[in-house]
Amino acid sequence: MANALLDLPKTARKGEVIKITTLVSHLMETGYRREISGAVIPRLIIHTFTCRYDGEEVFRAELFPAMAANPLIAFSTIATKSGPISFTWVDDAGITLTESVDLVVTD
Repeated sequence: MANALLDLPKTARKGEVIKITTLVSHLMETGYRREISGAVIPRLIIHTFTCRYDGEEVFRAELFPAMAANPLIAFSTIATKSGPISFTWVDDAGITLTESVDLVVTD
């Protein structure tokens, strides 16, 4: 896996709905294509995405071969307290990419 782009506010008011958008670079392979020799190219996709806010899971997505090569995922959550928001992507090879951003919540 390569890089992840994250778009979310660094600060928010308590109770505010915040929009989170993520984009991760990943060469996806469906498992249906064949090499010139006829051998099947093994499937290699991101199959799981999770987001945790201050340690609590707030969003999860199970992804399938029809997803884009660089999945864009957008969702919302409510700012409740200051803390880290962490994002984890896991692919078929067992490679995990984790990124984290601190959110500061004001009253």
